[in-house]
Amino acid sequence: MDGRDWGLFLQPYEQAVEELKVKFKTMRTELKLREAYAPIEFVTGRTKRISSILEKAKRLGVASDQLDTGIEDIAGIRIMCQFVDDIHRVAGLIRTRRDLQLVYEKDYITNYKDSGYRSYHIIVKYPVQTALGYKDVLAEIQIRTLAMNFWATIEHSLNYKFKESLPDDVRIRLKKAAEAAFHLDTEMTSIRQEILDAQTEFEEQSNVVSRALNGIQDLYFYNRVREAAQFQMKFNELFEQEDYPGLNGLATDIGISISKAKRSGQS
Repeated sequence: MDGRDWGLFLQPYEQAVEELKVKFKTMRTELKLREAYAPIEFVTGRTKRISSILEKAKRLGVASDQLDTGIEDIAGIRIMCQFVDDIHRVAGLIRTRRDLQLVYEKDYITNYKDSGYRSYHIIVKYPVQTALGYKDVLAEIQIRTLAMNFWATIEHSLNYKFKESLPDDVRIRLKKAAEAAFHLDTEMTSIRQEILDAQTEFEEQSNVVSRALNGIQDLYFYNRVREAAQFQMKFNELFEQEDYPGLNGLATDIGISISKAKRSGQS
C-alpha cells in the first residue's frame, strides 16, 4: 500500500456520489409530477471501501498511480426499478443528460453472466468542483429491478465469504434463484398495468385522506372549532365506509370552509 492520503483521494468520489444521488432523486420526483409514474423506485449510492479498491486493483493489475482511471466503480450509484422495461427507460434518460459524459454501457440483462447476474451498468465521467478546480470522476451507475438487486446482494455476500470461489452446489442453487428472480420480473411485467392502476388508486386515496385531515387541522387553526368537529365526524363515518369519492367531496367542502375562514380573517 502506498502512502497516499486516502481521505483526500476519496473526497471527490464521495462528492460525486452525493451529487448524483440528489440528481437522480430529483429526476424521480419530476417524472412523477409530469407523468404520475416514475420508472425510478429509489436511488442509493456508495464509495468503494479502500480494501475493495486495493483488492480489485490487484486482481486487474492496475498500478497504484492509475486507480482513478483503472477502477471505474469507486463511485457507485444504484437505481432500482419496478419493471425491466423501466431499466431501459432510465438508461435512455441518462444518455440524454448533459451534466455527465457517457463512457460506455454494459447490458447484463440481455447478456446476463453465467452466474445468473443481471443488471444494466453505465460508466460515466462526472465533473466535480474541487478546491483546485474541476476533476472528472468515473462512476458506475447500476440499474436493476428489485428482484435483481435482492439476488445480486445475496451473491455479493456469498462471494465475499468464499473469496470468489463458490462451492459448486451453492453456485448451482444461486443460478436457479437468478432464473426464479427473472421469472418473477417477467410475471410482474405481464401484469404491469394492473399493478400501476392499483398503485395509482392507493396513492389517490392516500392523498384524499391527507387533504381532508390537513384541512380539518387548518380549521382548528382558524378557530373554526365547531366546523372542524363536524367535518371530523363526517370524515370518520366516510373513512369507516371506505367511501373515497365521498371523502374527496368532503375534502373539497373543507377547502371551501378554509377559504371563507381566510377571507373572514382578512376583513
